[in-house]
Amino acid sequence: MFVFARTVTYATLFIGFVLIYLPGRLLSWTGIVRPAAMEAPQIAGMVIGVGGAAVALWCIFTFAASGRGTPAPFDPPRRLVIRGPYRFVRNPMYIGAGLALASAALFYESLPLLGYAGLFFLATHVFVVGYEEPTLRRTFGPEYEAYCRQVRRWWPRVGAADDSDSA
Repeated sequence: MFVFARTVTYATLFIGFVLIYLPGRLLSWTGIVRPAAMEAPQIAGMVIGVGGAAVALWCIFTFAASGRGTPAPFDPPRRLVIRGPYRFVRNPMYIGAGLALASAALFYESLPLLGYAGLFFLATHVFVVGYEEPTLRRTFGPEYEAYCRQVRRWWPRVGAADDSDSA
């Protein structure tokens, strides 16, 4: 039960800072306010945002239940997490968070917020390639290597088998 409390705490801090506070500051600095009417971009933004948030939350709880750890680098899972959304892509939590940011950019029709979402994706890619993957290789060895051969980093496999893991 303690692992769930840690997971919720770390996730709340991350979500609160990276996905709510910083985008809110960016909107404030650029003078962008909530749209007066709910039109197609706002509805699409809400739908995408709910999908992104659902994926991110699914990932958070999968980490706690399957990995017995948290998504935080300083309190990682004790077991390799390859269940739930991790069956489809190796980094679904970042994808969910990025979709939530992109949906906010769509909702507010904000190019600066879309740029922030782009920077988020770039930063997470650099973090994944430079830190997470080497750490997971050292920690889980052949089990992680086998997982990498089966599941792609960012895009789910569709159709025929593909040996590329860098997509």
